[in-house]
Amino acid sequence: MRPIGVGVVSLGWMGGLHSRSYLGVAARYPELGVRPVLVRACDTDRRRMDFARDVLGFERTGPSWQELIDDPGVDVVSICAPNALHREIAVAAAEAGKPFWVEKPVGLHSGQTADVVAAADKAGVVTCVGFNYRHAPAVERLRTLITGGGLGRITGVRCVFLNGQAADPRVALSWRYQREHAGSGVLGDLLSHVADLVVHVTGSRVEQVSAATAIVHGRRPVPAGAGSHFDVVDDPDAPLGEVENEDHAVVLARFAGGAIGTLEVSRVAVGPRCGLTLEVHGTGGSATWDFERMNELRLATTGSGGYVTELADARFGDYPRFQPGPGVAMGFDDLKVIEAARFLGAVIGPEVGGPEAGGNEPRQATVADALAAAQVVDAAVASARNGRWERT
Repeated sequence: MRPIGVGVVSLGWMGGLHSRSYLGVAARYPELGVRPVLVRACDTDRRRMDFARDVLGFERTGPSWQELIDDPGVDVVSICAPNALHREIAVAAAEAGKPFWVEKPVGLHSGQTADVVAAADKAGVVTCVGFNYRHAPAVERLRTLITGGGLGRITGVRCVFLNGQAADPRVALSWRYQREHAGSGVLGDLLSHVADLVVHVTGSRVEQVSAATAIVHGRRPVPAGAGSHFDVVDDPDAPLGEVENEDHAVVLARFAGGAIGTLEVSRVAVGPRCGLTLEVHGTGGSATWDFERMNELRLATTGSGGYVTELADARFGDYPRFQPGPGVAMGFDDLKVIEAARFLGAVIGPEVGGPEAGGNEPRQATVADALAAAQVVDAAVASARNGRWERT
């Protein structure tokens, strides 16, 4: 097994998940012949660094991401820091010749994302972006059906990502609600996932959008410490701060292939927990997938009389690498193992995963994909402001 030294910037929930995902690659993808080694973790929180060393098993820890990138033992870098830091760290990693896996959004807007693309292209480094939902086995099954003509010509797409993480107005005013640190709100956070997913599945880019947005909870309690977007401040006397970016957005979309669609995202929906739902309609059939029922795909063909539910099995992407047969569920963390494997597979050479219809190999999302999604987000931001259709 070839060792690959891993460095992870920021050891919050996502940084911990990246770390564990690397460790899962050797067992799930033995043909890659790689053994990820957790070499260095970077965080400014002492407790997180202790956890990284004592629990996750990192060899070295420290507060400086620059030192992590410069560490000769680090071969690849994961960037899981707050959004405002992504561009700077990603550009530095590229200039150091280090392949990197960065969470979305890659920049606060498409201009910053374009800077990262340019730096990565100039350095010739492999990149990966955390669009993990595209790796759900049912999604890959749907993509295979569409690229093989199984649904005919695609005419309509509906994708909604309704989340209740901020439905409670007592949720703390973290950096995610501030333009300086997060850029847009739910558009950058969730529409970026949706924009990537619909293009990945249909193979057709979004050309134009018309959007409306709303701030549902305009003021939130200021946390006593740094606070995360999962924290609830239960003190009625806590000071309140302004929410600067949108909670809810609805987008009409026109696709290059002629399809039309609706894309909706919310971080304040009461009821849905991780309500990502995708529907694709074509001249020969339709399909629908719900992340909360991740291992199922509902299909209908012309004259079939309605939807039939398929449970994930060996036809569904990388499912057989994780489970022995239908009805045994995969989960969110497994999608990150797939993502890590695709990233490392690209770093060492051949891409991983079996061939799809049309000879297309499944691959990791790259910063170029992130730029395409960011352009949709920016167009939606502009449309919500001026009330006009905007090109991406």
